[in-house]
Amino acid sequence: MSSNPYEKAGFYETAIRNGRHRDIVGGRWDETGRAEMAILRDAGLLPHHHLLDIGAGSLRLGCKAVPYLDPGHYWATDASRAILLAGHRAELEDPSRLDPAQLIEDARFDFPGVPETITHAIAFAVFPHLPMVYLRRALTRLERFPRLESFLFTVFLAPDAETALTPYRQPDGVVTHDTRAPYHLLKEDVFHLAGQGYWQITRSDVMLPRGQVLFTARPRQE
Repeated sequence: MSSNPYEKAGFYETAIRNGRHRDIVGGRWDETGRAEMAILRDAGLLPHHHLLDIGAGSLRLGCKAVPYLDPGHYWATDASRAILLAGHRAELEDPSRLDPAQLIEDARFDFPGVPETITHAIAFAVFPHLPMVYLRRALTRLERFPRLESFLFTVFLAPDAETALTPYRQPDGVVTHDTRAPYHLLKEDVFHLAGQGYWQITRSDVMLPRGQVLFTARPRQE
């Protein structure tokens, strides 16, 4: 049985019905959304760029990115379209700036219907909930976007291979694991997955909520 609550039947429906669309995406709503926007702007995101918000949930980032970006330049994916639409209803100051058609259900990181105009992508607090194969899948699928300048993503890290085999308490108190969510990885795992050919990977020293670590993947320059 999966330890991931997001995979339980009725999880999203119950949360939305109870008005908990913010709570189930990890808490610290405003703080985390502001951190995401700051990361993106530091990465060079400008209003004319096109952003793909992967695992966007109830638009914690979207409610800040949509007013900043030119209309139509924000796209979002999540395993549940219902939670995306809940965010669209409840969290956007001007819902007319975001066509609901740009909120896409996608649990496999296939990015169906997302246009090739995407210049920046972010997956914040997504991969700690998923086995490592999903990070590899996302990196592979993102290669199809010819204008993509940077893909920012966060993971939890364990300090060494021996520690990674046991539950590990992160700096912010979260306990992570190697075989169940929330997952931790080794930094070597990340560089191996993302550094084989297409992508060039850098690790940031920025302090993030709950002790997550930020990595940036950019297309390798020939």
